[in-house]
Amino acid sequence: MEQSALENLLTKLIGIWETEVIEFKRAGDGYSTHDIGKYFSALSNEANLRNHEYAWLVFGVDNKSRQIVGTNYRTKSERLQSLKIQISQGTEPNITFRNIHELNYQKSRVILFEIPAAPQGMPVSWNGHCACR
Repeated sequence: MEQSALENLLTKLIGIWETEVIEFKRAGDGYSTHDIGKYFSALSNEANLRNHEYAWLVFGVDNKSRQIVGTNYRTKSERLQSLKIQISQGTEPNITFRNIHELNYQKSRVILFEIPAAPQGMPVSWNGHCACR
């Protein structure tokens, strides 16, 4: 996705704000893979229930003030993309992010995790536990 399209998407998501299929986190320089997996499960399952194609987990935006604060989470691209494998290994069925988008916006780094909806009739679990919002 082009940077301008990502900027428009981020603006749209911030305008909608947090819902069952959109979650914002500051996520400074570290965030637990286990917590990401729980959000992945919950957001994927909710996207399915609400007939959305995907859900969003966004790092680098304060979830209280709606301010873009930036994130230093996994700054090396290879390390960031390796999260796809980690999520796939902990989910059942084994699915992962559709894409992980990095955006430099207002001199801040924002990460948009694109989470596919759970398959119809098959909730996504993380380490054996299904989550919802």
